[in-house]
Amino acid sequence: MKPIRLTRHAQLQCVERGATETEVREAVRLGTREPAKLGRLMCRYNFHYGREWMGHEHPIKQVAPVIAESEDEIVVITVFTFYF
Repeated sequence: MKPIRLTRHAQLQCVERGATETEVREAVRLGTREPAKLGRLMCRYNFHYGREWMGHEHPIKQVAPVIAESEDEIVVITVFTFYF
């Protein structure tokens, strides 16, 4: 697989939204892909969570990075997280 690089924005979104860079890389490698804006792709991957986030218990955390892929690398543009 191509190298995965996170933009500074994506790194900041990881912190703000409760994802780790390891989770983001795993979501890119293993997640389902769907079209996103501007010809990009969103990769969704569910992780067992079983902890509290923002005052509520959530068994699942979905990490959903938005990527742009070139011949040489995969660039993570931003990162979304969803808690279920």
